Amino acid sequence: MVLRRCDRGELGIVISRYRKVSGYDWIAIPLAPYLYAVEDFARVPEEANLETVVALREEYRRRHLRNIVPDGPDGRTPAGSWVELVGAAYNRKIYGFQIQTTEAQDDHLISVLNSHTNKSHFNLFFNNCADFSRRILNLYYPGAIRRNYISDGGITTPQQIARCLTSLAKHHPDLPLSTFFLPQILGSRSPSRRIEGVSEGFIRSKKYILPLAALHPWVAGAILTVYVVHGRFNVAQHAETQFGPFELSVIHDSVPSRWKEVAQGR
Repeated sequence: MVLRRCDRGELGIVISRYRKVSGYDWIAIPLAPYLYAVEDFARVPEEANLETVVALREEYRRRHLRNIVPDGPDGRTPAGSWVELVGAAYNRKIYGFQIQTTEAQDDHLISVLNSHTNKSHFNLFFNNCADFSRRILNLYYPGAIRRNYISDGGITTPQQIARCLTSLAKHHPDLPLSTFFLPQILGSRSPSRRIEGVSEGFIRSKKYILPLAALHPWVAGAILTVYVVHGRFNVAQHAETQFGPFELSVIHDSVPSRWKEVAQGR
């Protein structure tokens, strides 16, 4: 798998880490299929039940992903985490943070990813999916994304990355940062929950916090204090602009200003 610059008419890709997909550390998927499991934004359904989502994902897999996601027994749809590659917007609401980059920085990213062996070394604590995003962003802005050893126990989380980006923009007003969200396509599963950090997820989970409070109240109290002091951050408060399939269809990577224009409602 080799990265390249987008050709005219291509709407960009999503690069992310996926566990147990043909042994790759990262995979690049075009934007529309990644979000909606279709190649044309005009085909995105307003609602989609589970059967529809499964069919859309399987159709795209058979057309484009069979070399890395082969058929299951008797030619059936294979199980596995490959489904995270296509149709992410059916699973959850998605938040986006856009930073300004230069062509030189983009070329450097392409060179770095293409020059390293693309083999998975996933580790929940030190090399998870959010760690991949942290390293990518730090290529553009060195040291901008850091682990939170207090509220997250050093585990990199999407919430911490969003917090670092907003902090970077706050301390560097000359750095353009725009935020947006893509609503979940409902019908196949319950609405997604808010993004949480480690301590916040623990506090909000009655399954863990109540037994811990009963057996070791001082530990539960310490976790609560850490969350209140260091762990509270609501991503939704920083992303008020909504992008849907129509807005995405009019945005072209070769005209970066369109992101700002759409965000401003123009």
